[in-house]
Amino acid sequence: MKVSAARAENTIAFSLAAWAAWAPGIEERADWDAWARSPWLPSGDQVPALEEVPAMQRRRIERLGRMAMQAAFWCDHARSESVPVVFVSRHGDVQRSLSLLEQQARGESLSPAGFGLSVHNAVAALHSIAQGHRDNYLALAASKAGVEAALIEAAGLLADGANEVQVVVYETCLPPAYAPFLDEPDPPHAWSCRVRVVDAGAGITIGWRADEMRERGASGALPASLEALRFLLSDDPGHEHIADGLRWEWRRHG
Repeated sequence: MKVSAARAENTIAFSLAAWAAWAPGIEERADWDAWARSPWLPSGDQVPALEEVPAMQRRRIERLGRMAMQAAFWCDHARSESVPVVFVSRHGDVQRSLSLLEQQARGESLSPAGFGLSVHNAVAALHSIAQGHRDNYLALAASKAGVEAALIEAAGLLADGANEVQVVVYETCLPPAYAPFLDEPDPPHAWSCRVRVVDAGAGITIGWRADEMRERGASGALPASLEALRFLLSDDPGHEHIADGLRWEWRRHG
């Protein structure tokens, strides 16, 4: 993996090979291109068809998993070989986890299957089963810097010799019980991209450093995950993201 010589310890670089995304009312690539030029918060109750998965398997997958897997399948469909996949979600299927906690509080027995599908890597596991892949799968949660954390993992896998790495980002609305803790918008959405080692003089770099001012400020109009997607789909030369004491600097080259 090529990195900046001046700041090799805290800069990664990659090129974008492909992308796909799904959100209520925004499914086609042309719709996403329009959204990137003038973004808005997705909303609605729609669920992706996920026709790539047999109906018997699809019944086990709730909306969040369907969103993630739909974006992953769309981004993956043109490849003949399997590659490592990094899944990242700030909260995961927190509604399922909350339901299990409520059952436990009522003294009810918990379903082993329900618990198995509530863990943070459940979507990654369902995707690997549906695809029949046995490659390296990772599932991350890294607060507001989840996309950056996933791309750092991808950079490491590329440095270890992977030809490409797929990243899958997915989020959904928090249950009302968690509303007091909401610190950014939480629209339902999922997107995926495939990244490669950067070509000379081109691609995208992400650098990070401590945010000395510990700047917090008000939450933006979009969650961090959608801000990252908007940058990737745009022609903007740069994007800055401050989260949890770090300043992330995205730059487009070539």
